[in-house]
Amino acid sequence: MPKLIMTLDGAVIREYTIEKDSLSIGRKHGNDIQLNDLTVSGRHSLLTMMGEHAYIDDLGSTNGTLLNGARVAKSVLKHGDVIQVGNYQFTFFDNEETEYEPTMFLRAEIEDTQIIQTNPPVPSDAKGEPLAAVKIISGPLKDKVLELRKPFNTLGFNGIKMAMIARNPNGYTISSIKSNKLRRANDSPTVNEKEITAEAMILKNHDIIELAGTEMEFFYID
Repeated sequence: MPKLIMTLDGAVIREYTIEKDSLSIGRKHGNDIQLNDLTVSGRHSLLTMMGEHAYIDDLGSTNGTLLNGARVAKSVLKHGDVIQVGNYQFTFFDNEETEYEPTMFLRAEIEDTQIIQTNPPVPSDAKGEPLAAVKIISGPLKDKVLELRKPFNTLGFNGIKMAMIARNPNGYTISSIKSNKLRRANDSPTVNEKEITAEAMILKNHDIIELAGTEMEFFYID
């Protein structure tokens, strides 16, 4: 039986077994999953099971529903897909028996396009700027590709923010976010085995980023 693992800033909040034909997600009472988050619409998203397939629908929400970092209206779900509703993330597992280690997270920081008013402005699609992504190459999210469309994207481990990837007109940079919560010195993020600092480092095509034992490849999308 499929399930959703709900996380907030990388920390597991709750597990939902999908036992019904649909699950509604939103801020108002009456939703199957109610989120106390002002960036979430009253009725935000709907997960629907049709036979062996699962679908996620955005219900005309103000801030949109993200699937693996990209805004979607309706999409089929695959094992390991990450749905983002407001500040919350839901990882889809197609079998409740599947083991999971949701220790890694990558999310966009809230920006001006994520608002709580009606009639939001149309977000910029950053035309003319280079677009890149990271591909997870080790760990439980192996082979997952996440586009870096937002100005700031956080990398973390066990709910601890460790690094920030910034999108600039001429490319991308990465810098570390120092935390006294890291247990081991080798938990510090690295690029090509070189420890990164708070000073922004330019990312090059096919650089290898490592955080707490999980590796990912940075690359530009043609």
